Amino acid sequence: MIRLIVIQLVICISFNVFAQVNTKPRVLVLSDIEADPDDAQSLVRFLLYSNQFDVEGLIATTSIHQKTRVAPESILEILDAYKEVRRNLLKHEKGYPAHPELASKVKKGLPVYGMEGVGEGKDSEGSEWIIKALEKPDNRPLWVPVWGGPNTLAQALWKIQKTKTSAEAEKLYQKLRVYTISDQDDSGPWIRKNFPGISYIVTPGYNYGKATWLGIAFPLPGSNTEVTSNDWLAKHIQQGHGPLGAAYPDVAYGMEGDTPSFLNLISNGLNDPEHPNYGGWGGRYELFLPKFEDSNQGQFRRENWPKDEPETRPIWTNTNDSIVSQVDKKSYTGNRETIWRWRTEFQHDFAARMDWCTKSYKEANHPPVPKLAHSEQFTVKSGAQFHLNADGTTDPDGDSMSYLWFQYPEAGTYKGIVSFRPYSPNLYDLPITAPVVDSPQTVHFILKVTDKGTPALSSYKRVIVTVTP
Repeated sequence: MIRLIVIQLVICISFNVFAQVNTKPRVLVLSDIEADPDDAQSLVRFLLYSNQFDVEGLIATTSIHQKTRVAPESILEILDAYKEVRRNLLKHEKGYPAHPELASKVKKGLPVYGMEGVGEGKDSEGSEWIIKALEKPDNRPLWVPVWGGPNTLAQALWKIQKTKTSAEAEKLYQKLRVYTISDQDDSGPWIRKNFPGISYIVTPGYNYGKATWLGIAFPLPGSNTEVTSNDWLAKHIQQGHGPLGAAYPDVAYGMEGDTPSFLNLISNGLNDPEHPNYGGWGGRYELFLPKFEDSNQGQFRRENWPKDEPETRPIWTNTNDSIVSQVDKKSYTGNRETIWRWRTEFQHDFAARMDWCTKSYKEANHPPVPKLAHSEQFTVKSGAQFHLNADGTTDPDGDSMSYLWFQYPEAGTYKGIVSFRPYSPNLYDLPITAPVVDSPQTVHFILKVTDKGTPALSSYKRVIVTVTP
C-alpha cells in the first residue's frame, strides 16, 4: 500500500512539473493567404518561431479582400519549404515541429464572406477544428491570431453556443485569446458583441489609418525604415537562405501586416501575452470601451465597405507610448510607436533565425541569455535605494554584450519618471532611488541585453517593482 501511494505521488508530482514546464502558448492561425503577399511573409516568420509555440492549426479563410476563395494549398507550399530547412533549424534550437504534424493541422473555412458563413449548415473543417482545439483537456489559453476574416471562428462560437450548456460553453470561451488585424469582415464585430467574455485585441474598423499594427513596417516618422526595405529583405531574408527564405514574397501593400498578432507570443523576456498592457514586440494595448470613430475616411477610405459600429463592451485596443527614436533622437507619442520602437530588434532576430536555415551553429548568431541577481518582482519603500542587477547574464556564442536598463512608464501604475542617478547605459548593476508615493504603485523596468554578433541580437528581462508608502 505504501509503495502504491509513493508511486501515485510521483506520478502526481511529475504531472504537475510537466504542467508547469509546458508553458508554450497554444496558437491557431486564421489566414486569408493569397489576398495579399503579406500573409505568406508572416507565415514564413511564424514558422521560424514555431518551436516556441504549440501550433494547433493553420486555417485558410476569406476576408474583405478575398471573399470567395480560401487557399490552404498555399499554406502547404510554404510548409514544404519549411520541411527542407527544419533539420538545420534544429541545430540551433530544439522543438521545431515535424512537417507532417503541421501539415495535418492545415484546414479550410468556407469560401464565403463574413456572416454569410455563420449559422445553420455553415460548419467547415476549419470551424470544427477550432472546436476540437478548444475542447482539448488543456487549460492553457488558445491564442487565435486572425490575419484575415474571423468568420470560421465565428461559426465555431455559434455552434458551441447552440450545442452546449451555458457553463460548458463559458469554459471554452474563457480559453480564447483573439487578436484580429483590424476588422476584415463583419463577423469580427459580431463576435465582440455576442461573446463579451472573450478576450479580444483589435483596432476596430475596416480601414487601417490608425491601426496599431501599422508599426510593424510602415515608414512612420522616427521608425527604422532600413530594416524593412526591399534591399534589406532581399539580403537578409529572401536570398541565400534556402527554400524558406525564397518562399518569402516581395512586398505589395506593406510588409507583414499580420505579424504583430503573434509577436507578443515570442518568448524574449519582454513579452507577456496575458498582459497586453505591459507592451512588447507586438505592441501595447489597454482594456477599455473605445469611443466610436468611423475608420472609413481619409486616405484609407474605400467605397462600398461595411460601416463601422460602436463597440458594446471593453476590448484590448489602441494606446500610446512616448519614446525617443533610435534613428533621429526625437520624441514621438502614439499607438504605432508601441510596435516600431522594437523594430530594429525584431527584424534582427528574424534575420538571425533565417540564417539558422542554412548555417551551422558556429556560423550563426544566437540571442544572449539575461539573468537577474534578484527576483523579477519585489517591493521597496517609498524613497528607498535599491539595485537592478543583471549579474550572471551570458551569451551562447561568447559575444561581448551591452546592457541597457530603462523604465517603461506606460506599463506601470506609476506614471512619473524615475531618476537614474548616477546612470550609464552600460551598467549591469544599476542603483535606483524609489519615487516618493502616497499609495502603492508599480514601476516596470526593462533590461535589454544586446550582443555584438551579426546581426546584433537583444533579449530582455522585465522587473516589476512595487513601491509602498
